[in-house]
Amino acid sequence: MATTSSIDARIKAAPAAELCSSELTWDPWVYDAPPDTPRLPIYGAGASQWDVTPASAPVQTEIPERYRGMSAPEIERRIAVAKATLGSRLVILGHHYQRDEVIRWADFRGDSFKLSQQAAGRGEADFIVFCGVHFMAESADILASDHQRVILPNLAAGCSMADMADEAQVLSCWKQLGGAIGVGPSAVIPVTYMNSSAALKAFCGERGGVVCTSSNAARVLEWAFERGERVLFFPDEHLGRNTGVKLGVPDDEMVLWDPRRRLGGHPVDALRRARLILWRGWCSVHARFTVAQIERARSEYPGINVIVHPECRRDVVEAADLDGSTELILETISSAPPGSRWAVGTEINMVNRLAAEHPDKVIFCLDPVICPCSTMYRIHPGYLAWVLEALVEGQVLNEIVVADRVKAAARVALDRMLSLPGRAGQPVTARAPR
Repeated sequence: MATTSSIDARIKAAPAAELCSSELTWDPWVYDAPPDTPRLPIYGAGASQWDVTPASAPVQTEIPERYRGMSAPEIERRIAVAKATLGSRLVILGHHYQRDEVIRWADFRGDSFKLSQQAAGRGEADFIVFCGVHFMAESADILASDHQRVILPNLAAGCSMADMADEAQVLSCWKQLGGAIGVGPSAVIPVTYMNSSAALKAFCGERGGVVCTSSNAARVLEWAFERGERVLFFPDEHLGRNTGVKLGVPDDEMVLWDPRRRLGGHPVDALRRARLILWRGWCSVHARFTVAQIERARSEYPGINVIVHPECRRDVVEAADLDGSTELILETISSAPPGSRWAVGTEINMVNRLAAEHPDKVIFCLDPVICPCSTMYRIHPGYLAWVLEALVEGQVLNEIVVADRVKAAARVALDRMLSLPGRAGQPVTARAPR
């Protein structure tokens, strides 16, 4: 079951029925906007392709023709030369969901917040190239030193979940809550998931709120409940609900806020009773996992260990044996004994890489269809070569800059999270043996 081929290679070899979209076989630059023909934002092929892309989402203009026509070996050679030329002035970050052909060049590999912290610790680096998505590059800029410049190789690498809660919608929600139930210092504490824009992190910082990660969501919510009657949690409803369940919040004290409806679609009495107000948003990668997939894995592999990310739906998390962040999924499987078997509910590039790195174990993705994170998949080696060679020539492309006011307020929310006592990540949540 272990594999050594990258997801790119598997996509090229797979029949169309094994792919979530035939567009996965297209060149990545078909989604770029030609300079004379502006193109509407689009997430591209993969798990987010059916999500609505807001008009405010950035669009990547066409990279030069020489990169579009370049062979894979030539792109690799150019990246290697540029990286060596820049030396310690450059640090490349690679998120776990990134394709192998890109992450091989990363100086650090991890989740979004861990990578931002690692980059901030490389003070000698002038340039931080983040092979991830837009909100991750923003987080890196928030934590970076003044002299460091953050670059996203493809500006269209956004995050559909983060895009489901924009600043205007959250401000409208806050205003409506204020009119209905009040939003004084102890009435509602705003909590934003790391997978959100810098503007929403700043929103929380300015209103007594905080940021959380998938590792510390329970600890952050406990902190928030100690300070307020209820929590407004955005943008991921599933992480919020799963965390609320673990903390013993009753179902009738969790409500789902739909930003398209007045008062989120609830009567005032329901909002007053609520302890946890969840934003209507989700990760399209983790929304693909189902209880039926878990049942199939258990049928085909009796005794299999099922581990999923807490961004999955509640029924999937409850049907699994374990759930935890990307880092904790990696730790759990990496430290498991040889011969153990794992069905994993998270992004396929990460699962595929785990299988390749641990051939002594059976490791496979719960979803039988190849469907990577479409926005992460926008980072192709060609874009990496393009921005690195521009740096060698003294030109900074695709720089991500967070305004100073937003940066300062967002840093307040991040610092509140970092000041919480205890370990940065919680142990993976385990349930009774089946």
